[in-house]
Amino acid sequence: MAGMTDPDRIWTEAAGRLRSEIGEGAFSSYIAPSAVRIDTAGQLILVTPTAYARDWVRKNALRRMNELWLGLDGLSRRLEVRCRAEMGSTPPASQVAAGRAEAPITAPNVVPMPMATVAPVADGARAVRAAGLQERLTFDSFVEGQGNAFALAIARQAAAWADGHFNPIFFCGPYGYGKTHLLNAIAWEAQRLRPDAKVVYLTAERFLSTFVRAMQDRSTAIFKESLRSADMLLIDDVQFVGGKASTQDELLATLTSLIEDGKRIILSADRPPMALTEVEPRLRSHLASGLTCPVEPADRALKLAVARNRIAALAGLGVVSGEARPEVLEHLVDRTPGSMRELEGAVNTLAAVAGARLSALTADEVQALLGSALRGGPERRITVDEIQKTVAEHFTLKQADLLSERRTRSVARPRQIAMWLCKQHTTRSYPDIGRRFGGRDHTTVLHGVRKIEELMAQDDQIARDVEALTRKLRG
Repeated sequence: MAGMTDPDRIWTEAAGRLRSEIGEGAFSSYIAPSAVRIDTAGQLILVTPTAYARDWVRKNALRRMNELWLGLDGLSRRLEVRCRAEMGSTPPASQVAAGRAEAPITAPNVVPMPMATVAPVADGARAVRAAGLQERLTFDSFVEGQGNAFALAIARQAAAWADGHFNPIFFCGPYGYGKTHLLNAIAWEAQRLRPDAKVVYLTAERFLSTFVRAMQDRSTAIFKESLRSADMLLIDDVQFVGGKASTQDELLATLTSLIEDGKRIILSADRPPMALTEVEPRLRSHLASGLTCPVEPADRALKLAVARNRIAALAGLGVVSGEARPEVLEHLVDRTPGSMRELEGAVNTLAAVAGARLSALTADEVQALLGSALRGGPERRITVDEIQKTVAEHFTLKQADLLSERRTRSVARPRQIAMWLCKQHTTRSYPDIGRRFGGRDHTTVLHGVRKIEELMAQDDQIARDVEALTRKLRG
């Protein structure tokens, strides 16, 4: 393929390879909305929709993009990256190269999203506060880690009303690992940046109860207008609309109306859209039509960072003074193997008991002081071995089959599902999971996890298998 000179063909080939290497989520967010142009000096420029996307590409993808480009381009040209605001009226690369007017070279198979329209309203930030948001759940208080870095990047992009927005954005993952925090942070920041925009945040339960009350009061028209006039609608824990036909119909109609008007939609659930088997297929399809963004369980390092961050916040409020010893925080994390919410509760309990003595306490003293507030030992955790055995039994295989070199689909797909479950329900890293699956490379695990994420949005049977296995593992 080397030796091409047509920028269109080079970009199509290079972007296709890059998509497979960095994954659909990152590609769709940062590469797909970008275009290749050429400046007056003949320099090829990848133009991103926002400065934030430009910085992400420079940090994470530009080097590899140039490797791919140079391997394909017979003229040995290199790419630079700039955001749209820096480019002015620079012509598309294809127009300069071919002497004809064409659209910019965009990544293949990308449909541009409509620009948002923001209608001014009078209530501004007061409407957000009235909607049940928690003031402490902002981007400043969100702790970034390996499992949530991509979700955080997407959340910041959404909050900035960035171009190239994917509708809807759907955050998914286990309870207590930051989905609600991200939705709150998006709402606060979006309202701060556009004070006159109408930002509406609801839990799915509040959506349901408000809709039912509107039907009883015969005020559904007012309810519909209150949502469909939003510039940004955020709904948390959307899995709770499942099984309620009229509510699902109303949510589907609301999403359709907002998308048609170019408004922003942010959703969250404990599973990917196509794994919400209690939700009717048309609504599932709409939920999966934008960008699905996993929020993965926290590893130990992130939990320690969250504990330190919470201690610092409580110190700022005067609840404690000083810092906890590292072994004390490690003790708390090890005795609180559940969600981030549970960990924050343990830190709050420690702060209430310790007060000004915090910095002097040892791990043994903390255990003695808190007693039954902390578990006597780590909770039974879902293990890699347990996941392998459960998956093997579900698919009528032997556990050894999942660890073997067999690559037939009847074994490879269950193996990938098991890897996905390991990433969701354990704190094991990709390399560690690979070692537990017959010494496989971490890239094999990463590919398997991403493949199952993709298939759950396309294949109802895969979604049902994953849901059934999750129920078995949770007991």
